[in-house]
Amino acid sequence: MNNRRIAFVRVLGAIVLAAITTVAIPGHVRAQKLQGTPLRVAILADMTNFDPMQFSLVNFHLIKNLYDSLIEYTADGKAVPSLATEWKIGEGNKSVRVTLRKDVLFHSGAPLTSADVAATLKKASDPAKGKNVYATMGIVQDWTMPDEHTIVINFKAPVPERQILDLLQFTMPIEAAGIDTVETKPAGTGAYTLAGRAVGQSVTLKANPKYWRTGEPVSPEIRFTVFSDDAAASAALESGAADIIYGGGARSAVRLRDAGYTVTRGPGPLVQVFRINTTRPPFNNEKFRQAFNYLMDRDGILRVGYAGLGEPVALPWAPASPASNPAYLKEFAYNLDKAKALLAESGLSKQEMSNWKLLVYGTDQPTVVISQIVQSTLAEVGINIQLDVLEGSEYVKAQLAGDYSATFGGVGNVQKFPSRVATNSIYRTKDNPVLKEPHPFPDYVAAIERVNSTYGSEEKVKAAYDHLNRVLVTSAFAIPTNSYDVGLIVSSSKLDGFTPDMDNLFVARTIGLKK
Repeated sequence: MNNRRIAFVRVLGAIVLAAITTVAIPGHVRAQKLQGTPLRVAILADMTNFDPMQFSLVNFHLIKNLYDSLIEYTADGKAVPSLATEWKIGEGNKSVRVTLRKDVLFHSGAPLTSADVAATLKKASDPAKGKNVYATMGIVQDWTMPDEHTIVINFKAPVPERQILDLLQFTMPIEAAGIDTVETKPAGTGAYTLAGRAVGQSVTLKANPKYWRTGEPVSPEIRFTVFSDDAAASAALESGAADIIYGGGARSAVRLRDAGYTVTRGPGPLVQVFRINTTRPPFNNEKFRQAFNYLMDRDGILRVGYAGLGEPVALPWAPASPASNPAYLKEFAYNLDKAKALLAESGLSKQEMSNWKLLVYGTDQPTVVISQIVQSTLAEVGINIQLDVLEGSEYVKAQLAGDYSATFGGVGNVQKFPSRVATNSIYRTKDNPVLKEPHPFPDYVAAIERVNSTYGSEEKVKAAYDHLNRVLVTSAFAIPTNSYDVGLIVSSSKLDGFTPDMDNLFVARTIGLKK
């Protein structure tokens, strides 16, 4: 993209931003203030299966409607009871004692007991069956069941409180009798039960008449319909054929909001990260990498790539993360003079600095646009690179194998316990597909371990987070640019009662018509 077009794109981004006002998450509306109505929800991809441990984006519309967690987080990260009425962390942070509610039934009618939680933990601890929850179980040694409504989880070593809470929030009990068939038949305690599915087309849920939360769910039925793309889903909402779009794009969300629809954003966004393969020149040069802390026009990237929905960030944390620190955004603001100074310190020639390609996910339009912005910015400091645009599975294969010099890619699990970031490929401390073994940044590995082993006073915990942050910007193997929304909700203005979820999963039990 030439400089004239980049200038146009940046002006367009400024216009888009000017049309955007702050979007706040609506407060929880009590059930008695709303009227139940069947909900018609447009989604953009079909589900994979009904296993809550298959924690994939395409299942986010179902998980928290079919299942409940042991605990939940409020939008600001406070832990609150759910299926667990209380939890007590043991001496030395080596265990947690969880007390279960006594009035909860599975969809089958069987009562929730500690045996079901134990069966769920056993599944989660199996590398083949635990799926996305398996890594979280790495801290668990074993568990005991003192009685039918109490389970004690023991850890391999002392565990920070926040990491324990994340385990409890991520644990969604599956009925023990339904473990083996959970992929095809849900076995949860959630506010809705499965009423029907047409593969590739729709999923219908109906209200659970024995749900344990009083007055919930508000609406008697949810029908999720799969649409081919964002434009088709938007047309359905505007024509009245749908009440809600879940998981659509930022640009269409802004357009619909300006047309009078409600846009609801949650506290669990992804973070866009410029991922760097430090095993390849010129990125094996530390000063060259560090220059990219200042070469990212984060405000421009957010405006143009994501219609301003999100936050510029210089660290890989969503705003709700306890490790988030806005001061870094000021310290590493877009600054070509500082970038040029570091490039000069690198000792590399212009030819050496230009001898690489930026891998681009051509299927994702925001990634294409922000890659073009970076290409233009680099040209301003004398670095001329080409974009290597790959589509679909071809890109995914290259990205997962670390077969690139640099590329943009979103990372998740960045709003909870900080070391959860290491579940993402570029941030892995072991078996890193990009940075390889042995890990080239031992200070980063040690910083993650320090976070994982620090508990007690807030001062000690904060110091561990601050140390990790400083190591991240110094090593500069990944340069965060902005948060962006996954699980955006666009809805008719007649609906209310949306409950924010820490992972931006769709929670339908409190949604209804305004009276």
